[in-house]
Amino acid sequence: MIGFGPHDLEGVEVPHDDALVIHATIANYNVALVFVDTNSSVNIIFKKAFNQMQIDEADLQPMATSLFGFTGHEVRPLGQINLAISLGEEPLRRTRRTFFTVVDAPSAYNVILGRPTLSAFSAVVSVYHQKIKFPIGRPAADLTGVSPSVAVHRLNMLPGVRPVKQKRRHFGPEQNKIIREEVRKLMEAEHIWEVHFPTWLSNVVLVPKPGNKWRVCVDFRDLNKVCPKRLLSPSSN
Repeated sequence: MIGFGPHDLEGVEVPHDDALVIHATIANYNVALVFVDTNSSVNIIFKKAFNQMQIDEADLQPMATSLFGFTGHEVRPLGQINLAISLGEEPLRRTRRTFFTVVDAPSAYNVILGRPTLSAFSAVVSVYHQKIKFPIGRPAADLTGVSPSVAVHRLNMLPGVRPVKQKRRHFGPEQNKIIREEVRKLMEAEHIWEVHFPTWLSNVVLVPKPGNKWRVCVDFRDLNKVCPKRLLSPSSN
């Protein structure tokens, strides 16, 4: 059960009427001035921050509906986009994907986190304590407690190699749709989950299949070059 106690007020000056403003990692960018708004039915990224994140506007999906603020002023969104967002710090860190609406409007904030993200994280918000709390879980949770002496995975990389960050590869709208759908299915099946590698970054690759279909792969060639296969010695028996 998630709760808040006196220890959660450490570093918080009370009484106060401050808004809850946090940092978050969105699409691999560290974003400050993220306003947590439990009254908002959408997540919003303001255009100035969106441009600084260098996300291709071609990835935006059109929106037919307008947004209305508490003043009743109508704002026409530029579109929406599904992005990964991470909250917390390791080991208390969790990542989810959610839709953000991009808006060209003045704001003191870069992002507004609304109920869609809070629900995706099963988050509990306390403005008084200036904190968000959410449960932490990992896929293959039934394997917790396995000692590294029993099983551990490491990449057999050549010593002294420099990490490679591939330049982002752009796809057309139809190909992006195929990639997003495949990623969604793999995440729902818990075969993959969101992680952040600031150095070793590899692009997705679409490989044609018979019947005008596509296979979604990852270009690990740079990583494979520095991970030579280890040859097993022949058995003496």
